[in-house]
Amino acid sequence: MTVPAAREIVTVFLAVFIVVDPFGIVPIYLSLTAGFPAARLRVTILKSTITAFVVLCLFIFTGNAVLRFLGIQVGSFFIAGGILMFIVSIDLLLGKPGRTKTSEAAEEREDVSIFPLAIPMLAGPGAITSILLYASDEKSPGYIRLVLVGSAFLALLCAALAMRLSSALIRVLGTTGVSVIERIMGIVLTGLSVQFVYDGLQKLGILAG
Repeated sequence: MTVPAAREIVTVFLAVFIVVDPFGIVPIYLSLTAGFPAARLRVTILKSTITAFVVLCLFIFTGNAVLRFLGIQVGSFFIAGGILMFIVSIDLLLGKPGRTKTSEAAEEREDVSIFPLAIPMLAGPGAITSILLYASDEKSPGYIRLVLVGSAFLALLCAALAMRLSSALIRVLGTTGVSVIERIMGIVLTGLSVQFVYDGLQKLGILAG
């Protein structure tokens, strides 16, 4: 594997990992599942991560066709996606509840594994946008979809482990530790989002390549 290919794989994984935000789901998971028996906790984690993985894979393999059907230029989607990712990064940096994610009235629902844990917490607009950006880029290598599938799987596996070990993570890291991790992720995502906007302007011919 060449150095540029390895660098691109790492970049794709980091982008997917950050927008899935495995650690950020821990406080919400704890609040939604308070009082659940152990068996139900295991089912909730398994169901939410599998559902999110299926949703993300659906966009990995069909998202490009949807863009073509709607007549959306790849450059336009890069700019829109970069702006959305920038908003997500600002939420992470400022420690605000994600504006692209919501858990309002979630406590009213009996099954929280699908909503809000799977959608929109794990497979939210930010994650879907990131996947579509890479999957729709005609300059991406042929193996990019496999990289995206692998990245989504690893990110969601980390999310499942974070939920499974949530109580221990909160004890070790504390809410401050989780907050610091999210802010570091926000800084990285800010740079990626600006790069997407720049690439989009190039693809539309507004900036010279």
